[in-house]
Amino acid sequence: MSVQVANALWEGTLKTGKGVMKYGEVVSPFTFASRFEDGDATNPEELIGAAHSGCFSMFLAALLSEKGLTPTVQTQAKVHLGDEDGPKITHIELSSQVTAEGLTDDDLQQLGKVAKENCPISRLVQGAKVSLTLTLN
Repeated sequence: MSVQVANALWEGTLKTGKGVMKYGEVVSPFTFASRFEDGDATNPEELIGAAHSGCFSMFLAALLSEKGLTPTVQTQAKVHLGDEDGPKITHIELSSQVTAEGLTDDDLQQLGKVAKENCPISRLVQGAKVSLTLTLN
């Protein structure tokens, strides 16, 4: 299996400091405001959402491909950060629109459930509630 590398640098106090996360060729600044308020820049939860939506989309596409289908899967992840016992991810809402000629809604729902339960990021965040809405276009 492959090993992926990401880096983060934080300078300063929690509320007045600033940081940068780097993954691949992407460099993303982050701050207290971008994480806990409505500040500009990104935050770790957005990156978890991007990773989860990408992972789910690829896993579902793989399952559909095994059925001989050529899908287009577009997924959004809404990551909820709560403060029960300190900040933690409490819920991830996956919402996916899928197009594939010959795909039935029953097959989509069944394979979507398998993808939600088994994509590596879903398996990583098992302590959080993960919900899924699938729409067949």
